[in-house]
Formats: sequence, structure tokens, C-alpha cells
Amino acid sequence: MPSLSHTQLELLKEADLEPTHLSPELIAQIATQANAEQLSDEQLLEFLQRCNALYRAGEPLISDADYDLVFLAELQKRHPHHRYLETVEPEVIAVGKTVALPEPMLSTEKTYTRSGIEKWLARLKKAAEDCDVDFSTLTIRATPKLDGYAAYDDGKALYTRGDGRKGTDISRVFERGLSVGGNGERGQGAGEIVVSQMYFNTHLAEYFENSRNFQASIIKEKELEQHALEAIQNHAAVFFPFSQLPAWQGPAAEVLTDFDRIIETVYTQIDYDVDGVVFELADNDRIKRYLGATRHHHRWQIAYKNNVQTAEVIVLKVTPQTSRSGRVNPVAELTPTKLSGAMISRVTAHHYGMVKELGIGEGTLIELTRSGLVIPKIERVITPATPQIPEHCPSCGSELVWDSDYLYCLNTTKCPAQIENTIEHFFRTLANVDGFGQKTVEKLHAFGINSVYAVYQLDMEQLQAMGFGDKTAQNLLDQLQRSRTEAIEDWRFLGAFGIHRMGLGNCERLLQHHRLLDIFNLTVEDVMAIEGFADKTSAAVVECLAKIKDDFMQIYGLGFNLIPTPLLAEQQQHISPISGKTIVFTGTMIHGKRDDMSKEAKRLGAKVGASVTGKTDFLVTGSDVGAAKIAAAMEKGVQVISEEEYLGVLGK
Repeated sequence: MPSLSHTQLELLKEADLEPTHLSPELIAQIATQANAEQLSDEQLLEFLQRCNALYRAGEPLISDADYDLVFLAELQKRHPHHRYLETVEPEVIAVGKTVALPEPMLSTEKTYTRSGIEKWLARLKKAAEDCDVDFSTLTIRATPKLDGYAAYDDGKALYTRGDGRKGTDISRVFERGLSVGGNGERGQGAGEIVVSQMYFNTHLAEYFENSRNFQASIIKEKELEQHALEAIQNHAAVFFPFSQLPAWQGPAAEVLTDFDRIIETVYTQIDYDVDGVVFELADNDRIKRYLGATRHHHRWQIAYKNNVQTAEVIVLKVTPQTSRSGRVNPVAELTPTKLSGAMISRVTAHHYGMVKELGIGEGTLIELTRSGLVIPKIERVITPATPQIPEHCPSCGSELVWDSDYLYCLNTTKCPAQIENTIEHFFRTLANVDGFGQKTVEKLHAFGINSVYAVYQLDMEQLQAMGFGDKTAQNLLDQLQRSRTEAIEDWRFLGAFGIHRMGLGNCERLLQHHRLLDIFNLTVEDVMAIEGFADKTSAAVVECLAKIKDDFMQIYGLGFNLIPTPLLAEQQQHISPISGKTIVFTGTMIHGKRDDMSKEAKRLGAKVGASVTGKTDFLVTGSDVGAAKIAAAMEKGVQVISEEEYLGVLGK
């Protein structure tokens, strides 16, 4: 009999929601059958509460559609005014003391049908008539419904939505460097923590089962997992205020006449998970006040959600794919099936522990789900088969080894997949060279180029012999030359080698304490002495540095134009008006790009923050800075100075 996973059970325990009326096995069985009628009232409520908690923690048990249209609908049929229906489903996993939100964060009324939108518009029209307002003059705003982690930013702190009235202070995510989407300003109220779809698929899908799982992980009090920290540092994960979302606006009459185009347009406006479109009255506060709100939602607002499309699909085979780290990831090849407008022929199975436990292999019948633009996923296994688990690396044939739920190829120096992914990662991380994508790297490797150093030894004659045209070959050579002559930070160069547990943030942190060529002599104790490096991370860093030393020195010897990271010890000795100060830049600068000004400040011994905290010394403001951000900084005792005043401090 199926049961909840260990992770799901731990999350429920953490939220003090361990099953009472339902066993873990029965909860899993109910989720699989998606039938609510046989449940008692107590069982139905308990199931809904557990599903809500797991969904918000990134470990969903059922689809949104099943939650809304099967189980929530059953509760509404039995008890139309049940308290659970009239209150905001709580965020129950966040750790910390609850505090009152600056203003209520209500949920949104949902509909899965066009007729639901028609009824909502009819309600607006009736309200307009009661308020003696011409309905045709009303403007409707449609925005993407983000599928992220709801939060509220008042400029001083960031809170989880909680139960809509009380939340948990998670300002630590801003202190970790989380940026604000849109215009980048703090204090814009309600929004969601989200991650770029493209970035997640490229950099995080190997480590997190879904983006919601990732979003939930970054608010936890524990030390961030390295890949999550990198996503924040790369501004791929942001807090996006609802007020900053791109929007369609138009007369109420156009909502129905141009409905499909509006939905399609809004869905594709941003690179984040979107699971619906929010329609709201954009003007006329009088009508908004007249309509008011329930304890659950505003009546002048509604979310249209594409019903999660499901299909029963046969797995043709499970294809193993070896990553740069040597981890072998399973991809289920499927009978081609159209879902939410896209032809789906493959889906990730996350890891081989899942393949083994659920019985995923040739002939497995699965339920595949997809809503809107959200990545398709295996919702459940209907009919298991013999799990298809490889014994050898699909790329090099080496014997695979288990590490927890994962399979690894340990042939790091000769495995083609690892070699190709390593070369591609190097050039992608340098970020100052074009042309060395997957196809090019595969072609080079097919002709025996098996290292980054070997790529740099190529000449025109060799490239032509490999089948590259004259123009393409010359372009590749020009790009290689550019990568060496164009200035880049030494921490970025180090990060290009893909050292385990060493994202770009950790590379910069390491080089703030030790010169680039000295890091290969460091001990575990030396690394542990640096803030942010735990014992396991330090041991892994020292071990990996020893492994890459020869390759590193060979490539370093090619003569890259590296910008040294200022050592903190030297910065403290350097006489500078901003040495040791923490500075945050905001707004549009005239002196130069904010990124360039940040680099200059670091060279002068300052620390540059992404957002204002109580530890910030100066908030340097350019143009187009919101008054709320300035007021919030001053309230924290932060000195606010203009760009001109800042340059004056530097004597410019």
C-alpha cells in the first residue's frame, strides 16, 4: 500500500499536523483515488489541512484541481459556511514567532471555467448599477497568478502570509541577498517569492523536485543549501510584488470578447511559474468598498486557473542522463501526449530512489499532470512495472554507485558526459564568451577535445578539419581570445571550474581571505575559519581543490585578465572613507552602472549589500527611488545620501 514519504511525514511533524483520524497509508490512498465522498467530516478536514501544509512546503500530495474541485468542493457541499472555507489557508511550515501583518493578506477566489468569470463580471455589473456607475467605464486588470511563496514586504521586514492576518518574520531572506522584482524597491506590500523557470530548469532541477520545494527551502532558518544561495546571488530568485507584475488592462466588455488571447498573453509575460490569471477591478474604489471582502477573499478580484490537465500515459523507457557532477538522473520517455497546449514526450523522474520505490520502467502507467506553463510532472503511478535502473553509466560504461536516493558515476576524468558538461559549464560561467554551447562542445569532444585546456589549443586548421566553416571557426577562435583578454573577476574564473559546494558566492568569499594561487595550500581548518563555511563544506572544498589543481594551473597559465578580489585584511588597513562600511546602492546612477559602483566600493574596503538592514551604514540613492524605501532606511538609523554626496565622501 502507498504511504507518505519520509520527507512529507517530517514536514507534517514539524507543522504539528501529524495524522490523527487518518493513517499515512490512508492519506496516500485517498490522494491516489481522488475520491472525497467516502470520508467523514473529520477525515475530510484533516486531509485538506495536510494537503495544504505539504503543498506550501513544496511537497504537494495532490494537484490544485483535485484540492479545489474534489475535496474542497465536497466540504463546501456539506458545510457551505465551514470556517475552513471562509479563512485563508495558512502557511504552516515557516519557523518563527508569528506577528500581526501590516495589513491583511487575503486569498483569491478561484474559478476553473469561463462561466465563472462571466458570473464574476455580472456581479461587478450589478455593483456598478447599485453605485450608479456606468459599467462600460470600468477598467479590468489581468495579471499572472504566480505559483510561488506568498509574503508581505512593508519595507522594514518581510512576512509570510501565515493565516492572512498573522505571519512569520522572514526578513533573513533579504539579508541573504534576495532582491526585489520589478523596480527593485522594498516596501511594496504583498507579493511572492519566485524563481526563474529557465534558471530552475538549467541549474536547480537536479537538486529540487519542483520550484515550490526550492521556494520553501530558502525561507528556512537553517543555513541555505549552496545551490539555493547561488540562485539568490544570481537574482534568479526574487520577491516579486504584485503591484509590479506586467498586466493587461482594458474595458470589462473586452474580457469575454478577447478572453483566450488575454489568458495566453498574460501567461507568457514573465519567466516564473504561473498557474492562472488574476482579474481585478483596476479603478473605482467606491465599487471596491461596496463589494467588500469575505474573511477569505476580496469580492472585486478573481483568479482564473486553467484546470490541471491530466492524462494516463505509458512509460516507454527510463533514460539515464549523466550530469557534470556525475549524478545520473532518470528521464521517463513517454507516449507523446498533448497537455495544456504542448506535446509532452518526456518528464523527469527526479532520482532513481523514486524510480525504484514507485516502480517506474517500461510499461508503467502513470498519471501525468500539467497546468498552464508549469513543468509537467508525474502525479502518481497507476500501474507499476519493473523499475528500470541502470548499473552502468550511459556515457562511459563505468559501474554506478548509490548515494542515498541517487546514482553516481565516479569516472570523473574520462566520462564523456561529465567532460562535455564540464567544458560547457566553464564557458557559461565565464559569461564573456559565446559559441561554446552544447552542440559545439559535443562536436569538439567527438574529435578528441576532452578538456578546457585542449579547447584553447585549437587552431583554424583543426576546426576546419572538424567540419566547422571558415566563418564559424574564426568566430570561435575570436571568442577564445576574448575570454582571455576581457577583464573578469578572479572569483568568477574560479567558479568556472565547478568545484563541489563552491558557487560564485562562496568563491568570492574564499578569495576575500586568500589569494587565488594560495587556495590550493589551504587546510580544512583554514577554510572553516571563514564565515559561511561549515565543516563538511570545508572538507569537500579542500578535497576538490586538490583534484583540480593541475587543470587549474594549466588553464591559468594561458594568461587570463583577472581582477583580483580585494582581501578583507588589506581593506581594513587601507585608508578609505568607506572602509569597513556597509553600503547599499539604489536607483539609477549617473556616475556609472550600479554593478561598477559596487565593485569600486568593494575595492575601497566597503561591504555592499543587496538590501537595507539595521547593519547598513549608507543607502546611496540615485534617481527614481521610492519615498517608502528612504523612510524605511532612515527609520532603521541608516544614513541616506545622494550619489553626489557619496562621490564627495570619496573625494571625487
